[in-house]
Formats: sequence, structure tokens, C-alpha cells
Amino acid sequence: MMFHQSKRSSLASVSVIDRFEFGNTREDAVRALLENSFPYSKKLSGHSSCVNALAFSTGDGRFLASGGDDMQIQIWDFHQDNVNVPSCSFRGPRGNIFSLEFSATNRYLYSGGTDETVLKYDISHFGSYLDATSVRSPLQTFREHEDTIRGISCHPYQDEIFLSVSQDGRILRHDGRTSLRRLRSQDSIQVAAEVTGIQFHPIMDNIFVTSDGRGVVCLRDVRMAFGPLRTRTREGIVQVYNTKLAKRGSDILSNPEASSVTFDRDGTKLAVTMLHHLPTIYALSDPIPIAVCSGKNRPGGTPVPPSERTYSNGCTIKHGSFGGPGLDCDGFYSAGSEDFCAYVWKIPRLSELIGRRLEVSPSSWVTDESPSSVGFTNGFRNPRYVPVELDTPTFRLTGHKSIVNSTLIHPHFLHILTSGIEKDILLHSPTAISPCSNDMQLTSTDVRALSGDDDEDRTIYFRALTGHHEPDSMDNDEDSETVTVRMFDHILREEGQVDLFETRRWSDDSSDDEEGDSLDDITFET
Repeated sequence: MMFHQSKRSSLASVSVIDRFEFGNTREDAVRALLENSFPYSKKLSGHSSCVNALAFSTGDGRFLASGGDDMQIQIWDFHQDNVNVPSCSFRGPRGNIFSLEFSATNRYLYSGGTDETVLKYDISHFGSYLDATSVRSPLQTFREHEDTIRGISCHPYQDEIFLSVSQDGRILRHDGRTSLRRLRSQDSIQVAAEVTGIQFHPIMDNIFVTSDGRGVVCLRDVRMAFGPLRTRTREGIVQVYNTKLAKRGSDILSNPEASSVTFDRDGTKLAVTMLHHLPTIYALSDPIPIAVCSGKNRPGGTPVPPSERTYSNGCTIKHGSFGGPGLDCDGFYSAGSEDFCAYVWKIPRLSELIGRRLEVSPSSWVTDESPSSVGFTNGFRNPRYVPVELDTPTFRLTGHKSIVNSTLIHPHFLHILTSGIEKDILLHSPTAISPCSNDMQLTSTDVRALSGDDDEDRTIYFRALTGHHEPDSMDNDEDSETVTVRMFDHILREEGQVDLFETRRWSDDSSDDEEGDSLDDITFET
């Protein structure tokens, strides 16, 4: 199903770009806007608790699907003159929602979360009919998982085919056209850890990537991963990306948990979100990382003082996003942070990043000086690789009072969506007026500090953990959100700063067949 941008929206897009100096190309104007910060924002209010999952409809990005801890799926129409409230809602989830995905032609929307169930919704009539008062039920239910579903990825061309992964350690292939009630064994892979992320390659439909709790990130081929046992090879693995960390001056290696993974629009690069480490960028066919994204400097290049908080990821599940609205490629990457902000980095050309990457021998790693104290390696006796550190974000997005978990760049409009612990989604813009909003406000650049009373935060945390709440403090949504924010303040104090080389030590004994040597020569067949 194709959605067409309205005439008004088109004119609004042009008027924004026309504000730039005569003589600039459209691409120059868009790049200038993208790099000139996103100082405006507005709240999209439709949820009653944490918002964990965001997804735009395939291709045009007309519809935004959002879901979270209130077990509600809300649909927002970005072809409205001024998007403010959801256009319709879906019911069915019986637990927190962690994943949402539109199918190839936007015929279906899939959801998954803590209820161990994938729900499939028919949205084929969205283009002609939306009713904010209606609540729709799922068309089909998939109950093959036995633990929280962490990721869903739809086939790039077929509406009925999708992959799902779960903390039960299984990677499942589904086909809604089959009449079988139970999933066939040949459509299942069992790995030795919880699987945390999955995505089909956006162009090569036989290729997909997975991440798991051991820190293993694999590129797989569906033709080798599924089917009769006699035709399977290495559980479909065609490449294992290098995710183990080495620290200068230490003989300890660490394997941080890879909590999510995503491709850019043409599949030439992918980003891995690592717990207690930095977002890491890889080129598709190169197992060695080419860049890590940090907040060491402020936008503009001023170093962040050691006393101030900056990008971090240690307590919650994060999902990042590539983007480049109005451009021919995804030249930016965004990610949420536990300093209550979101960050956007400009990604240089792959050839430049590969050329600047350092390779250091194990002996030199111990004795020589290096611009970085952390590198990537395949083992104790293997070279250390130091990817380029993108230490100066293009800009930082503010406006949240607590942790930002999800960021999503619109495929066409100059907007970035952020969500997390709070119940509101923030819509960020470089301009006060956009094709889908006419009431943007300047976003406060002040960032809330952690609350000063850790004893009270700890009490709130343990009461929530045991299911006990104070009725007087839960009478309205604002008070409920305050309790949630204070609870996560305590979690940040307890879990925010962790030494990976103490808590996530890697050894040869902890490896398994799936972490074997990556394949050096790979041919991707379309």
C-alpha cells in the first residue's frame, strides 16, 4: 500500500528549504538544516507509562506506531496538518511492548513484548479510514516463543514473512500464509543465550543480522539458517562481527551485551548498541568496527568536563536509528542516553573510517602509547583494533526528564522522535513549523540532575519491585510518572557505572562454536 504526501505537506517542505540562501542546492539546504541542531520540539501524548518501541510505516513514514508499558499500541498520522493525538489504537498485548514493525507494503503491523506473543494487525485500510475512537483487535496471533520477545523484523518484500527473536534463545521464521498451527522445527534456530535483536537486510532478502546477550553479533543467510537439518550450515552464520573489548594495561577481555542492532537504509553499514559501552558502527562485510560514537565533546567541539554527565548506556534497553531525511543516504546515527538526552552523530564515509582505523599488535598494545585505552580483538593473542571515535555529536536533543531509550529519524521529514521512561514521545524539529506540525516550541536546554535523596528513591524502587504503591501518590498520571522517574534515578545510581572488565570478563572457555572465526571471503547473493 502506498501513501502519497499531501500537496500542503509538499509545499511546507519546500518553504522550509527555500529559506536558505539562493544558490544552495536542495541537498545543501537539507544538510544545513540537519547540522544546525533541532532546537524545537513538542510532546505527543497518548500513553500512560514508558514508551519502549517506535516504528514508522515502510517507505513514506506516514504512520508512527508506538507502544510501551501501558500495553497500548497507538498510531499517529504524520499527514495531518498538526499531529497531536493518536489517530487510532490497537488492543491485544498483555505485557510490556518491546518491538513494533510494519510489513513490506504496510499491509500489516506486528508487535511483541513480555507476553511472549507476536500479534499481527491488518492496517491495509489506513489510507482511507482512521477513527481515533476505535480500538482494533489483532488479525493473527503467534505464540511460539517462551520468553520476552526482543525483536521482530519483516521481510523487505513479502508482507507475510517475518523473523522474531526472544530471550528464550530462539530465532524463528514465520509465514502467515501457512495453515499449520505449530511452527515447524526447520523454521527455528536455538542459540545458547537470549537473542536481543534482529533485522533483515533492507535489500538482500536472504541476509539478516542478530545480536545476543553474550555480545555476539552475526550476519546470517536464511538459506543456511533454516530448512531441513541436512541443508543447514553454521546456523546460517556467514560473518561474526568483532565485539570483544581489550583494555590497555590489562590482560582481561570483555564481551559487553549487544542489546540491539540496526542497518542503515541501503544496508552498507550497521550499528550495535552495547551495554556499558558506546554505539559501535560496522561496515557490512567488515567484521572489525570502523567507529564508536561518544559524547566526549559537546556539539561544537568543547570538551565535556569530567564532573558533567554525558552519553551512557547501562540500565535499560536502547534502540538507535540511522537517518538522512531528504538525502540520498543515511549519513547520521542517533541514540538515547542515560544523561536524559539523545545524541546525533554525523557518520563520515566508510572509506575514510576504514583508513583511519588503527591496528595494534598484542605486544605493542602493552608497551606503546595509543589514542585510545580500549580496542576490539578476537582473542588474547590477536591484534587490537581501534576504530575512529566520533567524539563530537552533531547535536544533542534535550527535553526529557529521565532516560531516553528509543530514537527514530523520520525517513523524509526533518524530524527525530525520542521516547523512554516518560509517557510522552518528543517530536524534535530544526524549525518551528513543519509539514505535520505548526506549534513547535523551543526546547529547554536545561537537563535535570539526578534527585538528591537516594534513600527515598531506594524506597520507591523496592516498593515498585514488590508491587506495593502508595495510593495517595498515584492519584494522577503526573504523580505516577514522578514515581517511575525516581525509581530509575535509583537504578542509575546502582547500575549506571560498571567496569565491564570486571563484570563481563571473556575467556577462551566462555566461547562456543558460534563465536568461531569469521569468514574472510563472503559473497552475498541477491
